[in-house]
Amino acid sequence: MKARDYKAEHFLWSVDDEGVAVLTLNRPERKNPLTFESYAEMRDLFRALVHAGDCRVVIVTGAGGNFSSGGDVHEIIGPLTEMAMPALLDFTRMTGDLVKAMRGCPQPIIAALDGVCVGAGAIMAMASDLRIATPRTKTAFLFTRVGLAGCDMGACAILPRQIGQGRASELLFTGRVMTADEGERWGFHNRLVEPDALMDAARDLALALAKGPTFAHGITKNQLNVEWDMSLDAAIESEAQAQAICMQTNDFRRAYEAFAAKREPVFEGN
Repeated sequence: MKARDYKAEHFLWSVDDEGVAVLTLNRPERKNPLTFESYAEMRDLFRALVHAGDCRVVIVTGAGGNFSSGGDVHEIIGPLTEMAMPALLDFTRMTGDLVKAMRGCPQPIIAALDGVCVGAGAIMAMASDLRIATPRTKTAFLFTRVGLAGCDMGACAILPRQIGQGRASELLFTGRVMTADEGERWGFHNRLVEPDALMDAARDLALALAKGPTFAHGITKNQLNVEWDMSLDAAIESEAQAQAICMQTNDFRRAYEAFAAKREPVFEGN
């Protein structure tokens, strides 16, 4: 797959010459809600990125000063109330598959967050590898406020690992807003920047990652995923094998040769 040739239907998508992709949720008049179609398209795109050598990093963001208001009330919530169990399970598995695809693609994903970031939007932020937000970002896992459980799309597995069991429990039981300051203090947001600096900060971070050893970044992301349920002994052995694989790459040799020559390495992702 050539990521830069992909033509998105339900969001904006671009890839620059440095391999930095930007996925923009683009329904600003309604704070960028998700639909059945956008869920499925994003799931399929993130799965396909496994084979996209021209994409090194992905930024996900929203248009118009908000990230996402979650599932569209009229296009998703309403129809769900009329569905039978098999169709409901198809939907909840599909939304969970989006998180699996985001975690499974080798590219680091940076969420650039502003304004409203709730429901499935909060889940997409959670599923990203890094999060840069603005002081006006409001994040909420709203599921209990619409009569659903807080255990949506992997929230009960991932969120406690990011901010701790007690804090995650409060957010998932109450559905209350986590302020930007709380998010930074609790480790959900990597840092806060002013709104007019958000995309520049996300791009700077993306470019730094894109210039790094991208094969090794993919190994790092994989290990962060698979070591969740490993014993310490198993994790150390898994990392030993992963590191030995990376030591066979040309990028490892490039780094050594650059160090010896007292110059910056130029990584090529192989």
